[in-house]
Parts: sequence; structure tokens; C-alpha cells
Amino acid sequence: MNIIPYNSQFATDFKTLNIEWLEAFFYVEPYDLEVLSNPEEYIINKGGFIFFASKDDQILGTVALMPTGNTGVLELTKMAVSPSARGMGIGQQLIAHCIAFAKAQHLNKLILYSHRKLENAIHIYKKWDFKEIPLEEDVVYKRANIKMELAFN
Repeated sequence: MNIIPYNSQFATDFKTLNIEWLEAFFYVEPYDLEVLSNPEEYIINKGGFIFFASKDDQILGTVALMPTGNTGVLELTKMAVSPSARGMGIGQQLIAHCIAFAKAQHLNKLILYSHRKLENAIHIYKKWDFKEIPLEEDVVYKRANIKMELAFN
């Protein structure tokens, strides 16, 4: 398994994997569709990063680190793994990569938004030392009911 950085040739994989995941567990919000359809505009060109889990020239998973407007803070978001590759630890590898990358970039923290029904995901985030923090009222994701952070200082 290789973790590789964003390349525009994988933009369709980024969108497809995320929409597939959202439709399986929730629904696609208009904001999701806008970001997923324009990853360079919303993530890359604003100083964010997208990574892919690749094996044998096949994209099996993806994750993004999106700018938040706060210096030194990125949002871990848009993580999705192909249904055929779930249970192989790809999500764990993507999170590990993002944490190592954030530390190497000397970030202050990573934040994420999730939903409590995703018990396995919440368990994994806690395993990586993400801590629950208050969720703001005007959060951009309607489905989010938990916010977590991993501080590096």
C-alpha cells in the first residue's frame, strides 16, 4: 500500500469514493458536492492537501487536510475507502499519514467533524488521541454531531 499526494488525474476517484461513502452512511450535502467536484479550488489552491491510498495502480482510499482559516490548523476530512477494500486498515494508514504529515509541517492541530453513529470511526480517532471538543452551532456539515481535535503542542 502506498500513500500518494494529490494529482488531478485522481480527482474523479476522490469524488467517487466520497460520494459512495456518503450515500452509504448519510447523504450528499450541497457543500459536499461543491467541494468534491472542485477539490483544487476548495482544498489544494487554498493550501490544503489530498492523499490517496494506492495499491497496484488502483486508488482504494482517500483523505483530505482542508484549510480552516486558522493558521496551523487543518481539518481532516473527506476520508473514504472503497467498499471492496474496507477492513484492510486503509483508513488507519491514511490517518497515520495525515498525523505524520501534520507534525512534519509543524501544525498546531488537526480537527475533524463526524457523527456519533460512526462508532468505529470515533473509536479509531480516539485511538489516535483525538479528543472531543465543543461543536460550534454554525458547523458547515448538517450531519455532524461531534467535533474532535488532535493538538500537537
